[in-house]
Amino acid sequence: MTKAISVLLILAMLVQIVKPLGLPGLRRRGDFWKLALFAFAIWSVALILREFTTM
Repeated sequence: MTKAISVLLILAMLVQIVKPLGLPGLRRRGDFWKLALFAFAIWSVALILREFTTM
């Protein structure tokens, strides 16, 4: 699951650099760092949830 999330978010960052998505807060090419922060947060939550479900 974490691999799929990371691949999708990396693709979204690449698309943002090539052609901005136009979403609120993501209107410039330089805003790809916001997607990186979002990716880190989602990835962290997925890892924490995986730890709790294996207990």
